[in-house]
Amino acid sequence: MQVFDTHCHLGLDGLGEPRDEHGRALAASVTDCLIVGIDAATSAAARDLARTLAGARWSAGLHPNDADRFAADWDALRALAALPDCAAIGETGLDFYRDRVPPPAQAASLRAHLALARERRLPVILHCRDAFAALHGELVPVAPVRGVMHCFSGTAEQALAAIALGLHVSFAAPLGYRKNDALRAAALAVPEDRLLVETDAPFLPPQSRRGERNEPAFVRETLQTLAAVRGWDEARAADVTHRNAVALFGARHGSSSSPPAAGSSQRGGTA
Repeated sequence: MQVFDTHCHLGLDGLGEPRDEHGRALAASVTDCLIVGIDAATSAAARDLARTLAGARWSAGLHPNDADRFAADWDALRALAALPDCAAIGETGLDFYRDRVPPPAQAASLRAHLALARERRLPVILHCRDAFAALHGELVPVAPVRGVMHCFSGTAEQALAAIALGLHVSFAAPLGYRKNDALRAAALAVPEDRLLVETDAPFLPPQSRRGERNEPAFVRETLQTLAAVRGWDEARAADVTHRNAVALFGARHGSSSSPPAAGSSQRGGTA
């Protein structure tokens, strides 16, 4: 069985050893992961780490809660996105739960990320918290959008609206939280070929580990919940979500201390 954690932040909080977490993930059949950048520094760190871990990919982006750093970080992010092993742009999006960055600044950053994803022919990773209507409004004029609604937390109707824009929908540990029947209904509504799973580690631990740090190995619990929701066994859920993730983010590469050779880009399609 091969399992793909499509969104994690290995090393972000400095509390866990990324290589140990990666080893535990492999032992749990989590063969692939995407290490996601949230600013220029963490995107560069994700690049460096992914190049040393078998099955790892990385992304370059600026989180909406840090969009006030756009002017300082954007040139570096564009340079990172131009590297042949960059697998995705983001995470970007809108977050109206916190008020750290005014919505217009978040939207401007989002638009720049969407344009960069089209330019580089890479998928975009979208963060959305308490902002679905606004995010949908930004995406409609540029649809279809190749990418993923990460850590989806909305309704079945919103999931289908995201699908209609061309997006995949990724579910994290909240899918298994006891009171999240609406989220499980959304997971049932998403077409099979658009389903993904993730941890968002070290955040959002699964139900059995509430109060602990999360890590990629724990995506298995979300996968098991997804399987139960869909009436599948875990092996089928793993096969479906792994296949979808590889189609979106590219085939995995082996452990290496150097970047892929020029011309070995894993890109495809347009955002």
